[in-house]
Amino acid sequence: MHLEPPNTRLVSFKDFAKHYLMIVLSILTALGLEAWIEHTHHAHAAAEASRRMDGELHKVLGNIEQSIAVNQKSLAALKALDAQVGADLGAGLDDAAINRKIQARRDDFQLNVNWPTLSSVAWDVAVADQSAGWIDASALQRYSTAYTAERELDTWLQRDSTIPVDAPHLVNTLTNLQTGRPVDPSDFQRSLRQMEMMLGSDISRLHVAAARIAPAVRGPAAGQPAD
Repeated sequence: MHLEPPNTRLVSFKDFAKHYLMIVLSILTALGLEAWIEHTHHAHAAAEASRRMDGELHKVLGNIEQSIAVNQKSLAALKALDAQVGADLGAGLDDAAINRKIQARRDDFQLNVNWPTLSSVAWDVAVADQSAGWIDASALQRYSTAYTAERELDTWLQRDSTIPVDAPHLVNTLTNLQTGRPVDPSDFQRSLRQMEMMLGSDISRLHVAAARIAPAVRGPAAGQPAD
């Protein structure tokens, strides 16, 4: 900031007060303008960060909903096969007859698990460039909750979702089906139940994550793609 000293003699207190007031007003004006420019910059950065996060979370929510639909379809097929095997066992059919019916539907014995594509790039950028700190507190809380739910879902899917399934035994059963070898019907049903439990747990977790993410997705504008 550059201040010009008065180029005339101050011959009275009135002249001094006048020049002093002009200097003070100039300083206050400059500070106010600087504060306004900084506020405008922060507001723009916060709005841009919000736009990116809205778009990103909208995509994530769509991916989760798509995964739920795919997994529910897979679960329905497994349950139908399970019901058939259970009914045959209950009716006292011999293993050979049950195996023929299992072989006829062997394509339904698939652990077709769909996991959503998750992304937190917009949130990471907002934290890195500090624009997250300029977002309204209530909105920031919603975003934080949504991205926390996303991280927790990703951790669970990667580490815990497959716990109910005996993978080696599942591969052995699938191999027997593909090569036309007989399977033990009761053992086969236990494998089905494991797969159903895994899919059911995944679907439940996906629903919980979607319910926590949805409040942060704001209206139609949220559908704009995140760059």
